[in-house]
Amino acid sequence: MKQAWLAFRSAILWIFSGLHFFIVAPLLVFLGIFLDSRKHDWLQRTFCRRIVFLSGAQIEVHRSPGFDASRTAFFVSNHVNLFDPFMLYSAIPQFVRGWELESHFKIPAYGWLMKRFGNVPVPDIRRPSDLKRMWRLTQDAVDRGTSLIIFPEAKRTRDGHVDQFQDGGFRVAQQLGIPIVPVSLVGSFQHHRTGHWMIWPAKVTVILHDTIDTKGLTKEDVPALRERVREIISAPVEESLRRGVNWGGTPPHLMHEYQNKGLTK
Repeated sequence: MKQAWLAFRSAILWIFSGLHFFIVAPLLVFLGIFLDSRKHDWLQRTFCRRIVFLSGAQIEVHRSPGFDASRTAFFVSNHVNLFDPFMLYSAIPQFVRGWELESHFKIPAYGWLMKRFGNVPVPDIRRPSDLKRMWRLTQDAVDRGTSLIIFPEAKRTRDGHVDQFQDGGFRVAQQLGIPIVPVSLVGSFQHHRTGHWMIWPAKVTVILHDTIDTKGLTKEDVPALRERVREIISAPVEESLRRGVNWGGTPPHLMHEYQNKGLTK
């Protein structure tokens, strides 16, 4: 009976989340035609918080003592599911956009919204001219005081663990002198797993770690910076998986699968 209720709950949440998104997103795109997106940032945040609410998640934000909210930065985060950008937008206390695969701009409603609001396109095919354009748009965004969200795994996790990071964002941060804020999304995997349609009751904790200055770093420092950031991000995520916190009614066959992978006690 409990599993039937959770399945019914997931179906209802998807329906209401979908209706909410595909009704409100075009309205925000239309509004963005006439107004600078900074002037209605509060509407965008309300939109993102409503998405989080309609997904059935509770969100909690922790800021480390060394996190400097006044500095424009790269917010570098682990990537779990399609709700991650909305969780981060709800949690980051700055005007923020993100690096977005250019092909995503073709997705109805979502892509229109991301393009209209000024996400920086990341080329699917990395030609030198396209990479130069990405760097220029990144610099322009930072110069305007816009922080950027980056998912350095460049994919969503399938087992909850934080995968290896790519160098791109760290090279840009080093060469442009942009500070980095590591961000841990803890509980997202318990909430919704890419590849499964169920949405489980869960609390998602967004941890904004200490701001890391990149000025003075050289190209040779990039690999160490990348691994340092990955270790910071992954520590609370891996601890959450080891402790098996709030699995939100995971069905037995999936629990057995995750136990075999060492994701729970």
